[in-house]
Amino acid sequence: MHHSISQDDEVSTKVRKIIHIDMDAFYASVEQRDFPEYAGKPLVVAGSPQSRGVVSAASYEARKFGIRSAMPSAQAYKLCPELVFAPARFAIYKEVSQQIRRIFFEYTDLVEPLSLDEAFLDVSESKSATRLAREIKQKIYESTALTASAGVSCSKFLAKVASGYQKPNGLTVIPPEKVAAFLQDLPIGKFFGIGKVTEKKMQSLGIHNGKDLKQKSEAELIRLFGKSGLYYYKICRGLDTSPVNPNRVRKSLGVETTYATDLQTKEEVEQALDTLLSTFLERKEKAKKQGRTITLKVKYADFTSITRSTSPGYYPNQKAEISKLLQDLLQQTDYGQKKIRLLGISLSNFANEEESKQPQLFVPKRRNLDK
Repeated sequence: MHHSISQDDEVSTKVRKIIHIDMDAFYASVEQRDFPEYAGKPLVVAGSPQSRGVVSAASYEARKFGIRSAMPSAQAYKLCPELVFAPARFAIYKEVSQQIRRIFFEYTDLVEPLSLDEAFLDVSESKSATRLAREIKQKIYESTALTASAGVSCSKFLAKVASGYQKPNGLTVIPPEKVAAFLQDLPIGKFFGIGKVTEKKMQSLGIHNGKDLKQKSEAELIRLFGKSGLYYYKICRGLDTSPVNPNRVRKSLGVETTYATDLQTKEEVEQALDTLLSTFLERKEKAKKQGRTITLKVKYADFTSITRSTSPGYYPNQKAEISKLLQDLLQQTDYGQKKIRLLGISLSNFANEEESKQPQLFVPKRRNLDK
């Protein structure tokens, strides 16, 4: 389902373009994916109803019964006696989360994860953030069989609100010129950062939507809500300039493509790899990274994946050098014999800053590439 408040997000380059990706009922969806007998059933990730635990996640089918995360298991069971209770498998959720995060890094280095199942991406450099959001959602679905909702706007706050606007599997775009109108009608409980307690208090003060909130002066909001008042004053006006904070150093840089039709012949594979290499070199150039290890990833039509890596005694930079290394790695796969649905190229073992300034510093022995 695609819904967009406007198709056009090609705005002036000064405006930031932020995507918020939020996985749909993440833990519960992973359980329904891995255990087909749970598909379409009301399910919670929680201990048994006899346990004193709480619900970690509820599937959309369970939510129809009013079941929510953090609700006691016993209460959830009362609301829906045929509820499936699936024990949490955090190691699996973490693995899927890392898989999703790697997809984000194919598009930008500015990724701020909020939890295992959501993150902000700053894609201000891109021509169309909407197109990227759609592509990321598609890629997540192809590689994990899970759906995500995306919000696209000019600030973190707005992107976050947009991603929750039509779950599951939604895509909502709020372009700069529509921000004021969108916020005006937004119910107060939908504002990111306004919880249940604050929502009740605001409603008792006659504040039901963004328009009502905007009527209040900064001083009055601070008097009513303390320090948070300033935040409420800003968000109803769309004033949020907080940057996307990437809180981890990236250890690799890569690109991968899932092909619409499987690659069969050696020629098809070699041609596809050459095209992918051009994209990879653009990313490498932009990231200004030197790396010592080149990895080729191949996923066959039967969904089995392999990776082959090489670490030559220098930092490969030229297209010809990297192409030759990839050709060597390709020879170690079953290409031409088994159909291929995905190819990936990545670079790791980055040079530290000092070495990067002297591209060929690490040269124990320069080998002849024409061999």
